[in-house]
Amino acid sequence: MLAVRHLVVARWENHVRTALENASKLAHPILVNTIPAFYDNIAQSLTPNYPRATAVDGSTLASEHGGERARLTAYDHETLIREYQLLRKVIYDVMISEGIPLTRADILTIDAGIDTGIQEAVGAFAMVNNSLRERFAAALTHDLRGPLSATSSALELILMLNDLGKVKQLAAKALDSVWRMDGMITELLSTMAFHSGERLTLQLEQFDINAVIKEVQVGASVKGSNIVLASGSPIVGWWDRAALTRAVENLVSNALKYGRPRGPVTIRAAEFDERLQLSVHNEGDPIPVEEQECIFQMYRRTDNARRQQGWGIGLPYVRAVAESHGGSIVLDSHAERGTTLTIDIPLDGRAHGGAPTVA
Repeated sequence: MLAVRHLVVARWENHVRTALENASKLAHPILVNTIPAFYDNIAQSLTPNYPRATAVDGSTLASEHGGERARLTAYDHETLIREYQLLRKVIYDVMISEGIPLTRADILTIDAGIDTGIQEAVGAFAMVNNSLRERFAAALTHDLRGPLSATSSALELILMLNDLGKVKQLAAKALDSVWRMDGMITELLSTMAFHSGERLTLQLEQFDINAVIKEVQVGASVKGSNIVLASGSPIVGWWDRAALTRAVENLVSNALKYGRPRGPVTIRAAEFDERLQLSVHNEGDPIPVEEQECIFQMYRRTDNARRQQGWGIGLPYVRAVAESHGGSIVLDSHAERGTTLTIDIPLDGRAHGGAPTVA
């Protein structure tokens, strides 16, 4: 069995990539994970006089596998179970094709190890997901507390003032904070709907995307952020203005937060073949290949991102907006090129509004 391990793992990987959509684009090291070691444990459990009763006897391999699937992939528990079932099938197929005999006792031992492995992996998967959601709730509470406190303070002062001018100024600040909270909640609800397989409801209108770029650029400059350079000729199309504005704000915020300190952030808009390519670029450390899909998954954040405050839903929201417009979000990240995130969507969203999205 150990001599054909490479064959088992290769066939299993091929089956998983073909049968499971959430696994199709994972990098090889992330997909293979602890499966080779788990297979070794199965072989040991079948070896006479070897002190291992089943594949999970005295081992946390299955639990670690489930935990990593929760942290590093877009798996759900059904996908996790299915890949163990495919492993079972591949093992039996390879044993038959390679002429390796299995007794009834061997089959029972293999089944017991895989079945218990499924239970332990799913348990760890659920526990890590709960932890991620708790972390998300904590970040959400932290971010909402700021504008809520500002609103409360402004309203308390209004109650004590008779100066109409100052009352209007404070009321404007309170209203601005309320709009900020409303934007946060809208983004949260839209992203949660997207990850539940629903389509975003788009309010399509015709406008020049450069007006959105200018609005985001001014907002970033007012906050004292790095200089945001905008470029691009007028490009008019049919899109959801509020959703695209929020998406670009998220891309710029992400670039300012994780790019090189005091480095420039560049927004570009271009039109090719009746499509809009709206990109945000920053300099700085690249996003590792194995973490590039992770940044688009709800609640999941890269190692670098965990050092910053945030919900972990900004880029998933951008993906939801892009895909709901019938397009996509493209990432390019390299030490010498920097990092560029591009929203690539049709110019006329009326024919594609509410397109299917990846849950």
